[in-house]
Amino acid sequence: MNEHYIGVDLHQAFFQACAVTATGQRVWEDRFPRTESGLGAFRARCGRGTAVAVEASTPTWHFADAVQDVVDDLRIVDPVKTKLKAGYAAKTDRLDARRLADALRRDSVVGIYYPPPAIRELRELCRFRHAVVQVRTALIQRLRAVLLRQGLVDRRRLTTINDAWLETLTLPPQAAASVAGLRRLLGVVRTEVALATDAVRLAGAADPIATGLQDIPGVGPILALLIRAEIGDIRRFPTPGHVASYAGLVPRVEASAGRARYGRITRRGSPWLRWALVEAAMHGTRRRDRIGRWGRSLAVRKGALKARVALARTLCDEIYRRWVTIG
Repeated sequence: MNEHYIGVDLHQAFFQACAVTATGQRVWEDRFPRTESGLGAFRARCGRGTAVAVEASTPTWHFADAVQDVVDDLRIVDPVKTKLKAGYAAKTDRLDARRLADALRRDSVVGIYYPPPAIRELRELCRFRHAVVQVRTALIQRLRAVLLRQGLVDRRRLTTINDAWLETLTLPPQAAASVAGLRRLLGVVRTEVALATDAVRLAGAADPIATGLQDIPGVGPILALLIRAEIGDIRRFPTPGHVASYAGLVPRVEASAGRARYGRITRRGSPWLRWALVEAAMHGTRRRDRIGRWGRSLAVRKGALKARVALARTLCDEIYRRWVTIG
């Protein structure tokens, strides 16, 4: 049992904190700026015998890194599963911190994985590449739209967007200016994509888990490192089904009185992991093993998209078994 339980409502510029005892008595509450001096003042009020709970948000990792060495117990709270606001009509920063402290005292918070810095660096690298690839795709689509408005409907040409072909086009002045601007942006983004891809391949080659995952059909160097970074530590999942749940690939379930209704997938968890698994599953129907035959049969009966999601769920089993084997 801890002496003090502190709930922290974290924001971009400040954070509100409230400390209570094991019996629920409020000890202190205060607002701190989210600066080095504010974090220092908060650290001074913590100590051994202190437990801290903070909701997961964008600045959470920076805050957690700053206080983890001065507290006995640090919980990164899942706000969706914890449901701190249930039953309360009012919502303020002060009330949120109080409720979080009280939930921590009662051990009613649901914590999430606190990845080490090395895993966070891999995630940052993979997510950056994913982001710039999306920007590249958006620019290509915008370029295609400009050309289509000028009556250029050759789909083969629009698919390749060849620079040499673009040079031969005669367009109205403003359309030509738009194409030139988009091409300049596309050139910069393509350079960033190439640099990020090289960095991902280099990091993946140095990681034994990412290298081992490439033995799974459909998982190449890029997807392997993304899957490795998003999962982090396979030991935090007791079964492959928990990995699928973390990726948001399990169906919603409504069960009552012995009857169960299964709906669409939850889409809760890591969107990057879900994307990587679905991308890898696109190759599933071309496999020559039992899983490939099952995927092709499912595609005929249920459609290609549903079969792809089902194959992505099956990939969680293969990833889990392979990762455990690697150690």
